[in-house]
This record gives sequence, C-alpha cells and structure tokens, in this order.
Amino acid sequence: MAHSSTKHNKIQRRKNFWGYLFIAPNFIGFVVFMLLPILMSLYYSFTDYDVITEANFVGFENYIKLFQDDQFITALLNTLWYCVLTVPAGVILALLLAVLFNRQIPGIGAFRTLTFIPVITSMVAVSLIWSMLYEDNGGLLNTLLGYVGLPPVHWLTDTNMAMISIAIMSIWKGLGYNMTIFLAGLQGVPHDLYEAATIDGANSVQKFFKITVPLLKPTTFFLTITGIISSFKVFGYTNVMTKGGPGSSTYTLVYYIYTSAFQYYKMGYSSAIAVILFIMLLIVTIIQWVHNSKEEKG
Repeated sequence: MAHSSTKHNKIQRRKNFWGYLFIAPNFIGFVVFMLLPILMSLYYSFTDYDVITEANFVGFENYIKLFQDDQFITALLNTLWYCVLTVPAGVILALLLAVLFNRQIPGIGAFRTLTFIPVITSMVAVSLIWSMLYEDNGGLLNTLLGYVGLPPVHWLTDTNMAMISIAIMSIWKGLGYNMTIFLAGLQGVPHDLYEAATIDGANSVQKFFKITVPLLKPTTFFLTITGIISSFKVFGYTNVMTKGGPGSSTYTLVYYIYTSAFQYYKMGYSSAIAVILFIMLLIVTIIQWVHNSKEEKG
C-alpha cells in the first residue's frame, strides 16, 4: 500500500514538473514584459527619474502636479471625448450591420469578409490612407464634396473636426470586429421567438427592440466595456495622423505619456500618468467583472 502511494506521488510530481515546464515560458514572459514594467512604472511615478540622472524619491509630487497640469486635463478630456464619439456609434452600427448580415442569402459571406478586412489591416497603413482621403486639397472626400457644390472640410487641420475625423476612421476600422461578436450573439437567439412574435403580429422593428436587443444585452455590455478600454488607449491614430494637433485637439493620455517619456525624458512624470490611466482601466475592468458575476448568478 505504501509502495503504491509512493509510486503515485512520483507520477504526480512528474506530471507537475512537465506542467510547470510548459507554462514557464509564458509565465516568464508575463513577469519580464508585463508585471515587472508595471511595478517599475509604479516605483518611478514616485520619483523624478529622467534617464540621465539618478532617480530621487519625491513622494506624491508628480500626482499633485498632474491635476494642476492643463496639458494633462486637456489630454484626459480629449480621451473622454474620443471615447464618447467612438464607443456608442461603434456598438450601434455594428449591431445594425450584424442584424443585416445575419441572413442566409447568396454572397453574404463575402460581405462579412469585406467588412472584417479593416480589422486585420495595419493601423499605420489605415491611418496613412485615411490621411490622404482627408487632405484639404486633392483629398477624395473634399473632391466629392466639391462635385455636389459643398465647400471643403478641414478634416485634420480644424481643431473642431480633427478628433471627429479620427473617430470616424476608428469606428470604420473596428466595425467588423464588433459585427462579428454580435453575429455570434445572434446565433444564440432562439428562432422560435421570432416565429412566435410573427404569429402575434409583430413587425421587424418590434422584434428588433423586444427580442434582439434584450437578448443581446450581455454581448452589448461586453463590447461597450472593451470599447471603452480600447478608446482610453488610443495612440497610433493620433501619432500618425495629427501628432496630437492641431493645437492640442487630439492630444490623448497615451500620447501625453509618450511625449513626456520619450521627448522630454520625464520618466517619473509619465509613469504617474500611466498609473492614473491604469487605475481608470482597472475600474472599468472591475465593473465588467462584477457585471459578469451578477449575470452568472442571475
């Protein structure tokens, strides 16, 4: 009996060894490239580190300066404005598109594929192409406006239009992903409900608001939360297309982190901004986790 128990323990230890060995690369990668940078950023946020000189502990000085910094407030407001522009429109348009494409008609797969292609296209490539479309002189959009007798729009050079222009492009690029998630959700809606509603005399609009929208509530919530998280991390579009301009109209939090760290070498200050952003995203993530827990219990 004791021999059997010892043999079983050896086998279990061998299994544990191979299990830990297989997860070791991923665990090491997580520690080196995620956990360690997060902890270092947290530490540097309490210092005046500037890469060149030795870091000195300054306590909460960086955090106090942040909320007295007009540039930080501007970047925060711009980020929130970008979130407001992209998340609701992206979710609503994707839902309508998913309902439209959730039909068994010839060629529908090709339309779904075409809609998804921007999602897998390089962000830099998309930004450059849309920059050409947005050009004041000779851009395709202003050329089309000229054909119908409308004046040109300063898409990326007008402080009131720049963020809206970037938001339009961002919505277009992410539409295919959101649509695909909604399509997956629509597959789980029982067709019997639509048939019963049809028998009761409900039209398409009534079925959409009384059946489709309520049953897709978890999917809608998921896409809203992930959209908020993604919008708070926007950087590539503004970096490629506007460099935070014109003025500071597209200056976002992540772009401010980038310029503070790699242009002005204020590593401690930029780390403080990163910590604030991390806390904001953590709050949004906790909201999602709490909501999912309630849904599972309910």
